[in-house]
Amino acid sequence: MKKVVIVGAGIAGLGSGVYAVRSGFDVTILEQHAVPGGLSASWSRKGYYFEGGLHWLTGSSEKIPLYKIWKEVGALQENNPVFYKDPIYTLMIGGGKKLCLYRNTQKLREELLNHAPEDKKMINRLCKDISYYKNVHLLIKDKRGLKCKNPKSPKIGEVLKMWTAALRVLYLKNVSGREYISHFKNKDVRNLIGGMINQDYNALSLIYTLGSFSSGDCGYPEGGSARMAKNMADTFTSLGGKIEYRQNVEKVCMKTDEHGKKTVTGVIANGNFIEADAVIVTQDARQAIEDLFDKENPLEEKWIPKMKRLSISEQDMFFGFGIKADLKDYPRSMLIPLEKPFVAGGKEFYVLPVNNYALYPNHAPEGCTTLSCLLLGEFYDYWKKAKEDGTYKEKKQKAIDDLTAILEEKIPEFKGNIEVTDLATSLTNERFCKTFEGGYMNLMKAGMMTTSFPSKAQSVRGLYFAGQRMIMPGGLPMAIKSAWNAAQELCYDFGAVFE
Repeated sequence: MKKVVIVGAGIAGLGSGVYAVRSGFDVTILEQHAVPGGLSASWSRKGYYFEGGLHWLTGSSEKIPLYKIWKEVGALQENNPVFYKDPIYTLMIGGGKKLCLYRNTQKLREELLNHAPEDKKMINRLCKDISYYKNVHLLIKDKRGLKCKNPKSPKIGEVLKMWTAALRVLYLKNVSGREYISHFKNKDVRNLIGGMINQDYNALSLIYTLGSFSSGDCGYPEGGSARMAKNMADTFTSLGGKIEYRQNVEKVCMKTDEHGKKTVTGVIANGNFIEADAVIVTQDARQAIEDLFDKENPLEEKWIPKMKRLSISEQDMFFGFGIKADLKDYPRSMLIPLEKPFVAGGKEFYVLPVNNYALYPNHAPEGCTTLSCLLLGEFYDYWKKAKEDGTYKEKKQKAIDDLTAILEEKIPEFKGNIEVTDLATSLTNERFCKTFEGGYMNLMKAGMMTTSFPSKAQSVRGLYFAGQRMIMPGGLPMAIKSAWNAAQELCYDFGAVFE
């Protein structure tokens, strides 16, 4: 059997590993940490479970082709049934008033019109845009000429249903989410729609996401990131694959023949050479091309300059709170508007997105609640400077204290009941997963579209890439799709049947 080494036990590494070992390869995954999951990460503090990597899963609905991929790699099983929250978000206006972002477009239209009749034209435009994108999803098609045990290709009807979205794609991709939302006159409606994603993304990203929710997709698997990653890792090892933890891959090794052709020979991890016939790199490719290849003998792929040009990292600050109080009467996902901004990471925030896990099992001790607040923006330089000048811990604590004071005012049960606080920054992602500027996705600004890069290196035999950076803007669906692509290229090159 041909030996394959995979760099990283994140979602892309585990997914490509499952397909490769099932297709007859001898596969070893090398992971620098002690647990699988990579950027799809979660952790516990004193019995409180913080979900830092998965807030909804694209492809969790059986109606979506990507669902089959999640099932094949073992991510979705009987032990993590999917819950579909509705409303998606609830704006806590104050005085007991709320405004809900519903999945159903008719219900959403009625909710918004009742609250902001002055925005009738734009509300109808929004709901129409969502309906256009309700049937848009990632297409799954096998590599041409590849032998597959379970062939996949899109059906004609599936593709035709997506054509209506073309009516708006040019406009939506060329304006930012912020500009699109600015056309609503009502501030509450702007806060509700704007709290959905980072408004620096183009409007197409916003509408696509809302369309996915409207289709019945985007659920939350019980147990979140940790259970999904463990399911995949267990599937991989049950098939005969090997995962070696605490293995820091330092270099991809290559040899050059008399004709100048380069071929992978293996990797160096923890100072030791590990031989391989093929290597699949699933570390963030933008950073991996700098870290894993000799400066004197760099990787020379035509797509690298384009990736460098387009790589604008989506960065975040993840706040976690463990509360000794039962908050089941609060919505699962809240948007809390502020009169005065919350300042952290060098940015101002006027709306706080707060996820409430009181109704999810095993996220907190009995009678207690885990809350999280995920803030998006360009924070890397701020936190890097703080690390360099020695103020990192101090500034983290101030951000936690300032946010705590705000939430104590907005959620009375907070006061005197906080048992655990936590804050992960872009430096946390950089350290934990070696990602470019600590990003976990790629920011798709106005004018940008989804961009795919080759899964197989053209300049080096036996070298493959997978991971969220290979299909921008990234995220879980692109990570697993890139894993599928890389495994198919591997099978094609070595004459194996893809299984």
